[in-house]
Amino acid sequence: MTQKTEGQALGQPTDKSTESLVRELVAHFREKREQLRRQWVEQMTAKGLLAGLTPQETETESITIYDTCVGCLETGKYDAAQTYATRMAERSVLRGMTAEQINGGLLTLRDVYGRSLFERYQGNMKRLSEALDIYEPVANKILSIVALAFEEREKVVREEREKVVRLQQEVIRELSTPVLQLREGELILPVIGMIDTQRARQITEALLRAIRANRARVVVMDITGVPAVDSKVANHLLQTVQAARLMGAAVIVTGLSAEIAQTLVTIGVDLSSLNTLSDLQSGIEEADRLVGYRVITTEATMVRNAET
Repeated sequence: MTQKTEGQALGQPTDKSTESLVRELVAHFREKREQLRRQWVEQMTAKGLLAGLTPQETETESITIYDTCVGCLETGKYDAAQTYATRMAERSVLRGMTAEQINGGLLTLRDVYGRSLFERYQGNMKRLSEALDIYEPVANKILSIVALAFEEREKVVREEREKVVRLQQEVIRELSTPVLQLREGELILPVIGMIDTQRARQITEALLRAIRANRARVVVMDITGVPAVDSKVANHLLQTVQAARLMGAAVIVTGLSAEIAQTLVTIGVDLSSLNTLSDLQSGIEEADRLVGYRVITTEATMVRNAET
C-alpha cells in the first residue's frame, strides 16, 4: 500500500496537482479575458474609479493590469507587477488619482476573478477551495505591491512639493528683506510686512552678510512698512543693531510710527541704544553725515562728494 504524504493525508493538493490547477486557472482567465475585463471596467465605472481616464486609457490600462495579474499567477513571480505598479503609481499620483481609486480598482478585479472561479467550480466545492487557495495569495500579493508603490510615490511627490514650497518661502523672504547698497559704505534695509521670530532672524542674517560683503559703516533700517511691533520684535531689532555694531556698522532706524512708538513705551522696551529718526530721508542724510558725505547744490543738480 502506498504511504501518503502529510499533505495528501490532509486532503491538500500535491505539487503536481497544484501545477496542474495553476495551468487550469491561467487557461480559464485567458479564455474569459475579454468577458471578465469588460465586467471589471463596467464595475469600476459604476463605482467612479475611472475618473480622469479617457476611454482609450481605460482600455489600455485594463488590458495591461489584467494580463499582468494572470502572468504572476502563471509564473509565481512578481517582477512584472512591481514594474507596472511603480509606473502606474507615478502616473496616477501626478494626475491626482487617489490610493482609494487604485486599490479599489484592484479589489474589484480580485472580486471579478473570484466570482468567475465560483461559477466554474460551483459544482465541485473541493476544487473551488483548492483554486481559491492558489488564486487569493497571488491577488493579495499584487494588491500589497501596488499599495506600497503608491505609498512610496506619494511620499516622494510630497517631499518634492515640500522642497519647492521651502525654496519659494526662502525666495519670498529674501525679496521681502532686500539689503541694498545706497552708496559706498552705506546700506539701506527697507522692512515691509509683519515680522515674526523666523523672519527677524532672517533679517539679521541677511544684514550681517551684506555688512561684511560691502564693508558697510552705516545701515539705514526703514520700518515704515511694518504695521505692528511687539516686545519680541523690538528685542529682535535691538539684537540686530547690537550684532551690526559688532560688525563695525552703525544702524539708524527710521519710519517708527506714532502707534508703534506708543506701543513700545507702553510695554517698556528700552530703546535708548537705538538711533531713530522720523523718516527715511532724514535717515539717509544722517548716514551721509556719519560716513562723511556732504551735499553740494548746483543750479542743475545735487552732487554728493566724499569729504577728503
